[in-house]
Amino acid sequence: QVQLVESGGGLVQAGGSLRLSCAASGRTISTYPMYWFHQAPGKEHEFVVDINWSGLSTYYADFVKGRFTISRDNAKNTVYLQMNSLKPEDTAVYYCAAGRFYSALHRGPGDMVYWGKGTLVTVSI
Repeated sequence: QVQLVESGGGLVQAGGSLRLSCAASGRTISTYPMYWFHQAPGKEHEFVVDINWSGLSTYYADFVKGRFTISRDNAKNTVYLQMNSLKPEDTAVYYCAAGRFYSALHRGPGDMVYWGKGTLVTVSI
């Protein structure tokens, strides 16, 4: 079993930055592709970005390209999400998740095997 704990959320003004962390415990996540999803009030989980096991391959949703950067440190069993140029529409709970297969066909919430409990990001005007 893998436990994932997100941190780093908070309240920030539009245009500001936050860095989210996802710390894993229980076993190594070095062999898992890792993901960030977000969920705005009243909406479903939405894919934000993923990263393969080595960190050499990433894929971003169009609405965060050029603003967010995912990275991972397998030695620390941690994944990061640097969020810059934040917009009010980025307001959501951000979840870290571990998947099983790294492919375009396996980026949905139903493809994840482990989830964190989320961290709230609120972007004010």
